[in-house]
Amino acid sequence: MGRKPRTGVRAVSASSIEISFTYQEKRCREKIKLKPTPANLKRAERHRAAILDAIDKGTFDYATTFPNSKNAPLFSDQPGATITIERFLSDWWCGEEKDLKASTRAIDKRIVFNQIIPQFGQLALTDLKWHLIRDWAKSQGWSRKTQNNKLSILRRALNEAVEQELIHNHPMANKVIRRRKSRSDSATSTKSKIDPFSHEERTALIQAARGQLQNLVQFGFWTGLRLSELFALNWGTVDWINKRIYVEGALTQDAEEIEDTKTEAGDRTVNLLPPALAALKAQKEHTFLLGAEVFQNPHTRKRWTGDQALRTHQWETLCRRAGVRYRPPGQMRHTFASMALMAGESPQWVAAQMGHTDWTFTARVYYRWIPKDAGDAGERVMKRWGATR
Repeated sequence: MGRKPRTGVRAVSASSIEISFTYQEKRCREKIKLKPTPANLKRAERHRAAILDAIDKGTFDYATTFPNSKNAPLFSDQPGATITIERFLSDWWCGEEKDLKASTRAIDKRIVFNQIIPQFGQLALTDLKWHLIRDWAKSQGWSRKTQNNKLSILRRALNEAVEQELIHNHPMANKVIRRRKSRSDSATSTKSKIDPFSHEERTALIQAARGQLQNLVQFGFWTGLRLSELFALNWGTVDWINKRIYVEGALTQDAEEIEDTKTEAGDRTVNLLPPALAALKAQKEHTFLLGAEVFQNPHTRKRWTGDQALRTHQWETLCRRAGVRYRPPGQMRHTFASMALMAGESPQWVAAQMGHTDWTFTARVYYRWIPKDAGDAGERVMKRWGATR
C-alpha cells in the first residue's frame, strides 16, 4: 500500500520546506527553514492546516504568519505596507516645513534627508520597528541631547502616520533608549556647552574690539541676548527713558527675514545695565539716523545675516588680538548669566532677562555659579524679618 501524497507541502531543498495555499484567490507559496525530514514534513502539514482554518474563519494575518515574506504587503490592510519610508517622509516634510522657523527647518531637513531616509528609506512604512531605530541610534555615538533631537523628528512623522491610519501601531510609542551616563561624560557635556569668559577676558575682548564690533560685544556681555536677538534688534525697540529694550524677534543664519523669538518667553523686556546702555549710546553714531537695525556688520555696513560671519571672520581674530582662549560668541550670553548669579542676582531676574520660560531651568543650567554660602548669608533675611525678644 503506497504512502498518501502530501497536498500543499513539499521539500524544495536540503534545508527548507514549501507550503502552498490559496488566499484571496491568489496562489501563495512560502518557504519554511526546516530540514525536510518526515517529522518536519508532518509539522509543515499541520502548520498549513492551521493556515487554511484561519483563512476559513477570516482570522488569517499574512504579515504575522510570514513577516519576512515579499507577499505580505500584497495582503496587508494597512496602506503603509506599500509605502516606503522615503516616500512617506518626503510627503510629510512638504507639510511640516511650512510651520517651522528657518533655522529649525534647515536643521530638521538635513536630519530627514541626510540621515533618516538614507538609513531606512527603502523599508516599507510598516516594516520600521523599534529595534531598528534603537540599534541605529546607539551606533551613532550621539550625545543624549543630539539623539533625542533627531529621534523626535522621526517620532513626529510617525505620529502623523498613525493619525492617517497608514500604520496601526507606533513603533516608538513609550520607547526610550536607556543608557548609563558616566560622571565624566556629564561633566564634559556641561563644560562644552557653558564655558563663560572671566572678568579679565571679558574686559580684554571689549577693549580689543573697535567701533561697531566693540559696541556689539559690550552690549552682548551685559544683556545676555542671543546672537539672533542682537542681530534682529531695531532702534524702535529701545526705551531710553526707562532704560530698557523690547526683544521682539530673532534673525538666524538660515532666515531671510526676522522671525519670532525662540520661545514664547523670548518676547520680553530687558533692563539695560549701565555698560549696556553706554554701548547703545556709542552705537548711535553708526546706525541711529538710519532708523532700522541697531547693529551692523562693520565690513558690509548692513544688518548681520547670522552668526557665521561674526564667528569666522571677526570673532576669531578678536580673540587672538585680545589674547583670550577661543570660545564661540554665544558664550557672551552664558557669561552674563554666570556673572549675574555670582553677584547674587536672583535666578528669577536672570531668567526674565534671558527669556527663559521657567526660572528653575536657569537655576539648573547655571547652578555652579550660584553662591552656596556668601559671607553675609542670613543677614538680609534677619534684617527684614528678624524679631527681637
